[in-house]
Amino acid sequence: MGGEKTEKATAKKRRDAKRKGQVRRSTEVNTAFCAIVMFGLLFAIWPWFVQQLMGVFREHLGAQSIMMASRGMNINEISAFFARILIGFFLTMAPLLGAAIVSGVAANVIQIGFMFTTETLKFKPNKINPVNGFKQMFSPRKLVDLAKNILKIVLVGLVAYSDYMDLLEKFGAYVGQDIYVSFIDIMRTAFLMALKMCLVMVFIAVADFLYTWWKHEKDLKMTKQEVKDEYKMMEGDPKIKGKIRQKQMQMSAMRMMQQVPEADVVITNPTHFAVALAYNEKEYPAPTVLAKGQDYTAHKIREVAMEHGIQIVENPPLAQSLFAMCEVNDEIPEDLYQAVADILVFVYRQKGKIR
Repeated sequence: MGGEKTEKATAKKRRDAKRKGQVRRSTEVNTAFCAIVMFGLLFAIWPWFVQQLMGVFREHLGAQSIMMASRGMNINEISAFFARILIGFFLTMAPLLGAAIVSGVAANVIQIGFMFTTETLKFKPNKINPVNGFKQMFSPRKLVDLAKNILKIVLVGLVAYSDYMDLLEKFGAYVGQDIYVSFIDIMRTAFLMALKMCLVMVFIAVADFLYTWWKHEKDLKMTKQEVKDEYKMMEGDPKIKGKIRQKQMQMSAMRMMQQVPEADVVITNPTHFAVALAYNEKEYPAPTVLAKGQDYTAHKIREVAMEHGIQIVENPPLAQSLFAMCEVNDEIPEDLYQAVADILVFVYRQKGKIR
């Protein structure tokens, strides 16, 4: 049917969609990529990270801070104390936060390339329409997102619960052990748990990316009529192009007719063809075609020539040759020099320019 979207999106449709912010982007790919980068960085800088955290605790939550608090602190001292703690934690977490931002941007660039658009920021009344909002709550995309989030929670929860139960069985063995050794073992288990979670997220991200790609291509599909309309818009409606071409030809004919009064002679067929020639050593170093035409145009050229007293010479073979071999404002071919020269000599004698 003409209304069915069966055609692949054209390049223009894809560009317009991208300009509007409609791109093939999976949020799950961003989430999985950020998680892998952050946990990978945390694993790489773990010794430094632990030392920084321990330094923050020793400096701000150690015995000296406890003694200071026991003596009493005013509101300014408490504010400064918490500000120092927050700054310490922020500086410690800064590499992880920076990695999250960079990885998020990189994931977007990998999926859709560099893109900046303000289209998605424009105010659209239908976005605050409660009826449209209610419909969107139960749209296929929202239902898919809901199912995807439930699946993600279930799978990640199962991984976390399984590792937590394994760790819970080990807690009894930590009693009496060195705190540092116990802490390292707990963190190793936590890292393994995070790795398993990342693998689950990668699986979900791949599935979501494939679905997003399929949905994006499906939404961009066009009907046969839309493809035809777009082609007409880009290439131009044949009717409009025909009218433009006709107008251009009319304007060209008008300019050509304006040059006829400058001609020295008009060579005719006698009725089917007419070619106006001019020869002037300063302006036209060789005989030049100022105008040419067939049938109606030839008739108009003869009329203008008679109005301005330009000599009309009947020479069917020469007229046909000039019409076929020359365009307007072209110099005549060398092969026709002699034939044209004979006619120009005849015309000049008629006008008394030469004897």
